[in-house]
Amino acid sequence: MFAFLFLVVPIIEIFLLIQVGSVIGAWWTILCVVGTAVVGAYLLRQQGLSTLARFQKNMSSGVVPAKEILEGIALLIGGALLMTPGFFTDMVGFLCLIPFTRTIIVNKVLSRSSFFVGGMGGFSGSASQNRSPDGDIIDAEYTHKADQKIGKD
Repeated sequence: MFAFLFLVVPIIEIFLLIQVGSVIGAWWTILCVVGTAVVGAYLLRQQGLSTLARFQKNMSSGVVPAKEILEGIALLIGGALLMTPGFFTDMVGFLCLIPFTRTIIVNKVLSRSSFFVGGMGGFSGSASQNRSPDGDIIDAEYTHKADQKIGKD
């Protein structure tokens, strides 16, 4: 995987930059690369604020925001890829920033991950539900009392 990231992706980027530059010229190619970074920064800000609002809404209603956490990670990856010069990374970055495609990516990760769907204590369900090791829901109330020393006369 790392070989792909560090060897193949730069080769693809250089190839695409040369090909696009030979068709539209060097200055237009540079303008396109800078333009995608600017548009990406705008989309990152807009989508990031929207995701943050949904995150806070879920937290205040007692629902663990697993989807919003993964969307935030996808936004970070997408923003970083759009700031990286190149057309291939821009394409992947936009896939992470556009809500429709980001939702598909996040749902695919959620469906394949046992951590987010019930395993390892999972992030699905409500944060107000406490489960015992055998899966039973435990509902309890408690009262906080001032510190008292046991056995003191």
